[in-house]
Order: sequence, then structure tokens, then C-alpha cells
Amino acid sequence: MRVGSWKSAVGAGCGILVIAVFLSATAAPPELQVTAVAANEVKLEVDPAQSKVHYSLESSLHTVHGTFELKKGSEVHFNPESGSVGGEVAVYATSGESGNQSRDERMHKEILQTQKYPDAIFHPKHIEGTVVRDGASDVKLHGVMLLHGSEHEMVAVVHTEVAGDRWKGTAKFDVPYVEWGIKDASNWLLKVKPVVNVELDMAGTVVGAK
Repeated sequence: MRVGSWKSAVGAGCGILVIAVFLSATAAPPELQVTAVAANEVKLEVDPAQSKVHYSLESSLHTVHGTFELKKGSEVHFNPESGSVGGEVAVYATSGESGNQSRDERMHKEILQTQKYPDAIFHPKHIEGTVVRDGASDVKLHGVMLLHGSEHEMVAVVHTEVAGDRWKGTAKFDVPYVEWGIKDASNWLLKVKPVVNVELDMAGTVVGAK
């Protein structure tokens, strides 16, 4: 097998990361603009320009790194007192890239099938922990990820920092893509790990309940 083939396989698997998006919701969205949606609730609107989904996929040869872009219109709203949360964070699965054209083409065509499943969407359902109104918070965000046409429950570890009307955050989670029904990127020459590591970086504006 040519070197290009196994490199393509690695990248392909990486693409799975698209779930990323999801984590997006898990954590806090990008340039958020928060507006009250209900009593005691805060709404965070995602600014794609200040957000990015990063993924990494290990193989028997090396680790592939890549990114995905968040979609405009993504938002998360939550109640600091009750821990309830809603909204959705969406990622353009078609935006996935790892710096290797042939590898990315295989990822989109054979692994993620982005022409058929162009988006990856995360719907947050519950916050485990407390999000403070000013300062740093570390919580777990439970929700459902829609990826490659199927829904899967997942949990993201989220860190946020709020200062006045500004905030930034990160969300980390793993995507067991093979277990979720997505094609295994491994072949007879290259062994690819069946799990993609995803991290979402975000920053924005906070507006909402005081």
C-alpha cells in the first residue's frame, strides 16, 4: 500500500471528530451574546469567528490533528439555579480539514459522508455542577449528539471563565466513532484508534440574568 493511502486512512478517521461540534455546545459557545430567554436564564449566542473545533486521532504511525468550523446561529441557554440547559451547537462537517488533501477527501467521502450528513449537532440537556456568574467554573455538560444521521448521548468536560460581559471557555469530549456506526479508518497496514479526541475553544459576550 502506498504511503498516501495509509495517511488518507488516518485523516479519514480523524474527520469523525466532527462530532466536535457537539462539544461546542458542551462548553460555552464563541463570541456569545447573552440575552434573557426566561426568568433566571441566560442565553449564549455563538460567534463562529471566535470558535473552533480541534480534533486529534491516534494511529499506529502518528497522531493526526485537524479542525472544524462552528455554524452561525448556534446558541445555548441555561438556568444557573436549576442546572437546566437547552439550545444547540452545530458544526459544519463539510469544513473538516487536517492539512492533507487526499486524507481529507477520503474523510469526507468515505468516513463522514459529509455530502449526505453536512452537519454535526449537539443538544445540551443538563449541567452537572455550578456555573458562576463571575469567575471560573468547571462543570460537566450532558447532552445528545446528532452525528452521521444518528443520535448519541454524551458528556463534555467544560471550563468557563466569565469577567463582566465577556467570557471564554473550552469543552472536551471523546467520540467513539466506530461504536457509533461510522466506518473504521484502519486497514491491514495502519491501525487507527476507534476514538477521536475533541476540544472546542470559545469566547464571546455574556448578556442575561444578573
